[in-house]
Amino acid sequence: MKKPIVLVIMDGVGRGDGGSGDAVKVANTPVLDKLMATCPMTYLKAHGTAVGLPSDEDMGNSEVGHNALGCGQVYSQGAKLVGESIENGKLFESKAWISLTENAASGKALHFLGLLSDGNVHSNISHLIALLRHARKQNLKKVYCHILLDGRDVPATSALEYVQQLEDVLAELSDETHEYKIASGGGRMVITMDRYEANWGMVERGWKTHVQADGRQFASASEAIETYRAENPGMIDQDLLPFVVAKDGKPVAKIENGDSVILFNFRGDRAQEISLAFDRKEFDKFDRGDYTGVKFAGMLQYDGDLKIPENYLVEPPVIKNTLTEVLCAAGIREYALSETQKYGHVTYFWNGNRSGKVDESLEVYEEIPSDVIPFEQAPAMKSKEITDRMVEEMASGKFDFLRCNYPNGDMVGHTGVMEAVVTAMECVDAGLGRILEAADKYGYTVCITADHGNADQMTETKKGKTSVRTAHSLNPVPFIIYDKDQKFEIKDGAYGLANVAPTVVKMMGLEAPACWEASMI
Repeated sequence: MKKPIVLVIMDGVGRGDGGSGDAVKVANTPVLDKLMATCPMTYLKAHGTAVGLPSDEDMGNSEVGHNALGCGQVYSQGAKLVGESIENGKLFESKAWISLTENAASGKALHFLGLLSDGNVHSNISHLIALLRHARKQNLKKVYCHILLDGRDVPATSALEYVQQLEDVLAELSDETHEYKIASGGGRMVITMDRYEANWGMVERGWKTHVQADGRQFASASEAIETYRAENPGMIDQDLLPFVVAKDGKPVAKIENGDSVILFNFRGDRAQEISLAFDRKEFDKFDRGDYTGVKFAGMLQYDGDLKIPENYLVEPPVIKNTLTEVLCAAGIREYALSETQKYGHVTYFWNGNRSGKVDESLEVYEEIPSDVIPFEQAPAMKSKEITDRMVEEMASGKFDFLRCNYPNGDMVGHTGVMEAVVTAMECVDAGLGRILEAADKYGYTVCITADHGNADQMTETKKGKTSVRTAHSLNPVPFIIYDKDQKFEIKDGAYGLANVAPTVVKMMGLEAPACWEASMI
């Protein structure tokens, strides 16, 4: 290899339309602007079939994005994987489904917990409905749904549409001897769905809501949503407060010891902590009250190495021949860095859903703890600290391949606060400038890309009405090569995120596995 390589992943930064809702364009980003104007670059497809999702209507996300970046291949993922398992019936033949439904048939309740939307990032309501219908087919009597409201991967105030869709199905499945109802819920950024142990308090609030039925009571989920919106003007679905559905002051259902519980989310990052709370006998993150255990399963196993959870409905893709495996086999020294919010993405997801390292002697991973604060209040996040560490490690000369993730464009983008997202982009741009200076000084080639879009589309217009958009975009993401000493030529072609690993290997003069996509150079 002529030079060591740095890969910078600007999380959530795609190619927008250049309008007032495109925070990437609105922001003052002189470094990124100059790179795009003067360096070899192309745009990569970062959603849909390019990252293993069912169709090109499906948004990409950080998990499948980093899988593709890190393995050079396209695997069936998330919604597609689950959909195939439901369609061919393998899910209902799994040991976990059989065990949990047999337990429910013995007189216990079956509970479904998860994100209620068709965003196809963490879950899909169609999967929940298929599981509910199969439970009714098996004559299960007591089935309850604990719903997390989205407004992040789907329109910001669309919760009532999904609740109505679910209520219609539950009414169809219920009769005098079969009770199928919504039991509890709340916004996904308020309860249950924390990730990377950034805020266990969220998980505890979810536990109290779903398991203990401890919370403000309403006659229905719809009433809860409408009441909270009226009381909190401008509050979007992801921020709605917890609620418990009750009749005559008595909760419809809480998750009792010995019941069966299925977490129907398929994405792993925001499913692991609540899974640990249900799954582990030894647990000290918060007081679980009189909990002694349930029969619990996830839609997928969210961490295969750590066995989170022990039981799951759908076998995960076995991702082999990752970039890290190829580089370690060649003796390449690697460094991976991000703050807590995206640390798992440059390590676990990058390495094909594998915890730990391929070769301890060749790899160093570093996590900078994220602040527990609303991202719009601190849009710089840890960009300065990430940049400081990257520059230090570049100066050390200890590594041949360094990768980092700036979470700002994605995490601040999800808040929907345009001014904060613009600031976030400017902070990433400043960090990128310092990395390029270090590359010139110490002799590195720098590749810049993203895992999906978000900050590039902060508004959306439907039926003539423009509203805030908090979800990922379907836009392509940039791939740029910077080197002050040598020019690379990117070949014409239609590329996706899986083409990045082959390109890195080509730069290093190594042989790519036959199963990989093509190099772009």
